[in-house]
Amino acid sequence: MFPRPIQTASPGAQALYRVALPVSLVIWLLPLVAIFLTSARTAQDLAAGNYWGWPHGSHLIGNYEAVFTSSPMGRYLLNSVMITLPAVAATLALSTLAGFGLAKFRFPGNTLVLAIFIAGNFVPFQILMIPVRDLMIHVFPLYNTIWALVVFHAAFQTGFCTLFMRNFMRELPDSLIEAARMDGAGEFSVFSLIVLPLIRPALAALAVLEFTFIWNDYFWALVLVQSDSARPITAGLQALQGMWLASWQLMSAGAIVAAAPSVAIFFLMQRHFISGLTLGAVKE
Repeated sequence: MFPRPIQTASPGAQALYRVALPVSLVIWLLPLVAIFLTSARTAQDLAAGNYWGWPHGSHLIGNYEAVFTSSPMGRYLLNSVMITLPAVAATLALSTLAGFGLAKFRFPGNTLVLAIFIAGNFVPFQILMIPVRDLMIHVFPLYNTIWALVVFHAAFQTGFCTLFMRNFMRELPDSLIEAARMDGAGEFSVFSLIVLPLIRPALAALAVLEFTFIWNDYFWALVLVQSDSARPITAGLQALQGMWLASWQLMSAGAIVAAAPSVAIFFLMQRHFISGLTLGAVKE
């Protein structure tokens, strides 16, 4: 049912694995290397057709300086932070509370509520474009503001996160929670003092995933925001494109600047991320 460890495979399969793995990594990393090299090129180098060779006359620092001086990239970065952090915090708070209720409380409609959360994950987000845009314009006066993206991402991501947290919390022993209740702890005390410390690995894993999803969002940044005052960095990269000629070296540098925070978050929380995804995967 599960893949066997490579150490138990035949010698031929192990040899093929040792060859295929580095080749696959090189193919996967090649576009990233090309973007980094392009971010160090000069406009003359690109005009001469040097797309894959070593940059002639590296302009690495100058290109990254130009990203911030020729466009409101600093503002875009700040907007992305102001969108992502509140959205991730709201998503984790809502999904953790909902997951606790669905995992540890028995009430009529429990399965139906869970099914609604699951069903929302199967809705193609493209068909929500017009309804969500009209909602932000006519119902909530949030269109073209940072809060439009915060509210949408918190609402849209809560379904998946609730399913994740609910399944994680079901593995917590009921006897531990019942013991706390018998000692006189209220439900909020049980949740905050007993449950939350036990689900920190899951929260860390979910925080990394949600930070990456929300930070890298491009579609809804175009749908719900028009002005530079609220535009995140993913949508702001188009400001680096010239009117008549695309400045590929600046766009590549801007793309690396936009990707750096999510990569840094993953490596900083890598240990918690992996432990959160694998906790409970092996039974003693």
